[in-house]
Amino acid sequence: MTEAQAVAIETPIAIGPGRLVLVVGPSGAGKDTLLGLAKAACAEDGNAVFARRVITRASSAAEDNEEVSADAFREAVARGDYAMHWEAHGHSYALPRAVDDDLRAGRTVIANVSRTVISVARRAYANVVVVQITAPPNVLAERLAMRGRASDGRIEHRLGRTVDETTAAPDFTIVNVGTADYHAGQLARIIRGSRWDE
Repeated sequence: MTEAQAVAIETPIAIGPGRLVLVVGPSGAGKDTLLGLAKAACAEDGNAVFARRVITRASSAAEDNEEVSADAFREAVARGDYAMHWEAHGHSYALPRAVDDDLRAGRTVIANVSRTVISVARRAYANVVVVQITAPPNVLAERLAMRGRASDGRIEHRLGRTVDETTAAPDFTIVNVGTADYHAGQLARIIRGSRWDE
């Protein structure tokens, strides 16, 4: 066995060729709103798959997730049922393993994830695009107060979360202070791989 062959066997192959579009950003930035509008805009595109997250929290009108108990979540992690998983705001989150199949089939998978998983995703997947959705701190605080979801913890703690930007740097940033339709259009153009800043 040559040295090159040994490296090839020991190094896992990044999953692709599909594009994994990771939407990240602070709480209150409006990610779910823009994702919902972008999903509607991409409804005719059979190549775009919007991943449904698994969360140890009840779903809501603003967020259509699969609700599981903490015990069921831990068991699923142990079985390897999730493509990736993370903890945030006192809850556990995951993307189902099916996203890997979509990416292998060449589809574009769009997912709302934590910034903490970006570096892992960039190593595991061949074609990762990170879109950060953000807003000024006062806007974030106002939106979180209006949401009133106490189970996610105190607003000041959520606004104070930091992430190592050297591994979580986005490819695109949308500052969500204009109309939702305008910024959702930007996101939809990124998903389609066309110009987004028009």
